[in-house]
Formats: sequence, C-alpha cells, structure tokens
Amino acid sequence: MKTTKILETNITETTISDVSKTLTSSKNNRVAICNANTLVRSVRNIEIREAINSFSIKTPDGFPVAKALSFLTKKKFLRVDGYKVFLQTISDGLEDNISHFFFGNDESTTIQMIENLKAMFPNIEISGHICPENLSAEELAKKYNHIFEDLKVDIVWVSLGFPKQELFIQKVHKEIGPDTNFVGVGGVFEWVAGTKKKAPEWVANIGLEWVLRLVQDPKRLYKRYLIDNTLFVLYFLRQVLFRR
Repeated sequence: MKTTKILETNITETTISDVSKTLTSSKNNRVAICNANTLVRSVRNIEIREAINSFSIKTPDGFPVAKALSFLTKKKFLRVDGYKVFLQTISDGLEDNISHFFFGNDESTTIQMIENLKAMFPNIEISGHICPENLSAEELAKKYNHIFEDLKVDIVWVSLGFPKQELFIQKVHKEIGPDTNFVGVGGVFEWVAGTKKKAPEWVANIGLEWVLRLVQDPKRLYKRYLIDNTLFVLYFLRQVLFRR
C-alpha cells in the first residue's frame, strides 16, 4: 500500500475495509494503529520509529492524523481506528472461518470481551487468549515466542498499550517470523468488554474523542493529549512550512 510521511512515520493511505481485507486474505502482516501520540513519540524515540515503520500497515487513527494525511495527499481519508478495524475484520472473516487469538490486558476484561464477541458474532473462531504479566516487550517476547511459533491462528490481537505492543510485535516477528497477522489495538479490548466507554462516532469525527478518554483515565493520558497533541500540531506545521 502507498504511504505518506507524516512527521517521521510512513502512514499508509488506507481504509478500514482495505485493512480488513488484507488481514482476512493474506498472512504475515503487522498493523500499527497510529494516532498523534504514536507519531510524536516516533519523532523523539528512534526505537519506536523504526518499529512502527517496519510494520506492513500504519493506519491513520485519530482525527489529527487523518486530517494531516488528507492535507498532504489532497485526498479525503477517514480515521482508521482500532475499534472499527477489530469489529469489521471479525465480521468479514466469519465466512472464511478466520481464527482469532487475544494477547494482553487483564483476565476479567478479556473474558468479558470474548463473551460479548460471541454474542455479537456467534460463529466467531477464537483460538484462545493470554493475559500476560506486566513485563517489558523484550521479556514478553522471550517468554511467549514458543507459543506464537506453534500457534495456528490467522490473527493475533495485541492489547498491551502503546508502545509496548508495537515493540513486542516487532520482536516476535524478528525472532521467529510467524505467518500470523499481528495487530496492536490498545484499549479496544476494554471498549468491546464495556469496562470503558467508547466515544460516539460523531464525537470522534469532530476530533473530541480524546476528551472522554482523558476524563476516564486522566492520570495515564493527560500527557498524551495535553502535551503530545500540541507537539503534533507544532511538528506538522514545521513539516509543512519547512520540508515540503
């Protein structure tokens, strides 16, 4: 897929349907869901930047990234967020018995999510789940590589939070090179489980989803939204004014 560089990240010019089709029809893909925080951290951290840019697909998640991609390409791109990619891919894969494995988050959230998914998609193929200890990406890869080496599943959905999930996926891929598709989906498990509230689509489409997320988890997210979103605007203005 064609990409456009935003800050230091090569964002894929794609749609939710395109990502779903790729995940349900091919193997060995790695998908990063990239919001403003992802792109800002990639500017400031070479390890994160190299990991993200090595992925097969880097979606324009979040209002700022989708708008920046639209501005640079002179085409209209909508948000390609993890929640919609997750649900559409599961729906699109039902007919072909696409199998899913869930890695990350906590046991109660993941069990509730699986119950909700079975209610939404009675024919879903779920191969299992692992809710790992709070270890580094490197430690998780070392401990669980043997699982993914032998795992016969189409898609592994990883919910470890950014950037741990992306670094974990990269390390698994580099060390054992599984054919399985890996997608980092952050808080999607919690939204599907209902343990955290997802902002209505109209709120996300006007760029205010971050307000609801910040209210629900201020201690963890205040730097991401109040600092990184501001830096994204400044970095993007610099790109437009001085690099084009």
